[in-house]
Amino acid sequence: MASIIRTGTTSGTAFNISPDTTGTLALTADSGIITAASTTGALVVPTGTTAQRPSSLAAGMIRYNTTTNVTEIYSGIAWISITNQGYSASYLMVGGGGSGGGVVNAPVGGGGGAGGLLSGTTTLTIGTTYTIVVGAGGAGTTTTNNAGTSSTAISLTAVGGGYGGGAGGSIPNNAGGSGGSGGGGYVTNSGGSGTSGQGFAGSSGVVGTGTYSSGGGGGAGAVASAGTGSNGGDGGVGASNSITGSAVFYAGGGGGAITTGTAGAGGNGGGASAGAGGGTGGGGTAGGNGSANTGGGGGGGGGNANYTATAAGGNGGSGVVILSVPTANYSGTTTGSPTITTYLTSTIIKFTSSGTYTA
Repeated sequence: MASIIRTGTTSGTAFNISPDTTGTLALTADSGIITAASTTGALVVPTGTTAQRPSSLAAGMIRYNTTTNVTEIYSGIAWISITNQGYSASYLMVGGGGSGGGVVNAPVGGGGGAGGLLSGTTTLTIGTTYTIVVGAGGAGTTTTNNAGTSSTAISLTAVGGGYGGGAGGSIPNNAGGSGGSGGGGYVTNSGGSGTSGQGFAGSSGVVGTGTYSSGGGGGAGAVASAGTGSNGGDGGVGASNSITGSAVFYAGGGGGAITTGTAGAGGNGGGASAGAGGGTGGGGTAGGNGSANTGGGGGGGGGNANYTATAAGGNGGSGVVILSVPTANYSGTTTGSPTITTYLTSTIIKFTSSGTYTA
């Protein structure tokens, strides 16, 4: 047994020092408090590499790690740095998609742009509450062009998608709106621009022989297709992401309409197809709605070549915010009713409406 050297005196049994059979030294104070408050020096804690961490673990263990050069404490689940009390998390954020362009006694509307998409990793600080805002899709109407609203979290903003261009009545904008991805332009009007690192531009259409087409809205993965004499512009493809454990496309652009021919298809990732136009009659079909919680753009409204049909653009799809954190670090403290799942060693927190997560 290791010898014990003790100097000074104690009163009664207030303080006991005893080693166990393995040589571990135990200090026991009857008060439950061991203090060095009267000293002005420092307490030297055990020091060693990551490989030298003790194999028998208990919550509250503390040591200095010479591999990472931080003081660390064992939480009962994992070693946590005291120098930087945080942990790594992955994120996916998509803004709300823009509406398709509406038409009032006019030919055909452009597709809505997808919401901006951001993905990556960040460090969450333990004990910090992070506010999550999920963007809404733009409403498709015959009176206004409506962009999607942005999703925000962890000091980042995924910009809402740009609206599709429309015409007639009181609709104010013929060109596609800029946004996370840009909306398609009404007929030959220009498509809107996307936000760098989040999405791509919308396109324009053409005036053909007895037909009109409009451009598709941009997606997170590609620029939209331009409308032609036989097709409305297809929405730009979205981007695939596997944060939930399986590959899913998000943020596809909305399709642009055409009066005679094939309406533009929505981009893979929640984008909506355009409404059915009409050549010398018919039309008046609203654009399709972007898929909820993918940030897809709405489809353009389908009028006709005689300028006698009215059609609303489709609604943009709402956005989404997804966090993936190590299950060992997941706090379980959320508001806003996110969907909680697990994949391998990660806990997935999916917000389809606004809320909070406390790390």
